[in-house]
Amino acid sequence: MHANEREQAILDLLNRNGFITFRELEKRLDASPATLRRDLTRLSEDGRIERVRGGAKRIANDRMNEQDRLLGVPFHENIHRMREQKEAIGKAAAELCERGSAIMIDGGSTTLQMCPHLAGLELQVLTNSLHIVSALLPQEGTRVLVPGGSVFREQNIILSAAGDELMPRFYAPRLFMGAAAIGPQGVMQADVVLVAAERRLIERAEELILLVDSSKFRHSSGNVVCELAQVGTIITDDGIEPAQAEMVKAAGVRLVTVPV
Repeated sequence: MHANEREQAILDLLNRNGFITFRELEKRLDASPATLRRDLTRLSEDGRIERVRGGAKRIANDRMNEQDRLLGVPFHENIHRMREQKEAIGKAAAELCERGSAIMIDGGSTTLQMCPHLAGLELQVLTNSLHIVSALLPQEGTRVLVPGGSVFREQNIILSAAGDELMPRFYAPRLFMGAAAIGPQGVMQADVVLVAAERRLIERAEELILLVDSSKFRHSSGNVVCELAQVGTIITDDGIEPAQAEMVKAAGVRLVTVPV
């Protein structure tokens, strides 16, 4: 049984029972204790389960169901920050899309700026952002797919805290994603629910393309989504500092800077 299959089996058991002991997992799954511990650690770090003494339990969905809110800056505020830079970054990102290809676009105020430039490319787009869905629907020839889950109103995105079961079986050469911060530790977001969702998207793409304005390099805090070396390309504006640009290049990441 592969790691993804074991993780899904663990999530299924927790969804049915709410709690499972480590001994029960050993009986049900064909894996060593060390392997199961790594699976539980990975699921816990992704915010999909809670490790407890002697086993694991299902994450409570109270925050999703009652608050429908993620940590971080609300979308309606973020959309106006560094607007000129984000528009230039979005245009440059759209130029990387090949006609007729499949892509994934993670929700965000910068990735949204790609949309006006995708018309006529006849793309197949998976996105978790209702803003991006609204921007793409008028484009004849653009096919839009969305995952299942709960709508987080302040960011207007759809996320599932339960795991992969509500995500379409979709694979794409490129994933376009934003970030709350970029630093030596890697790509960061404020909320663990968003981190878990973005990690699942990264697993489904050949290349991760990061769209971030230069302000995102000026602070380095949050939950790590992935290491910097996992990013294929970063598109940012020409306000990035030389030391920050060197950090990106030293990690083996292609850096594209757009003039503003």
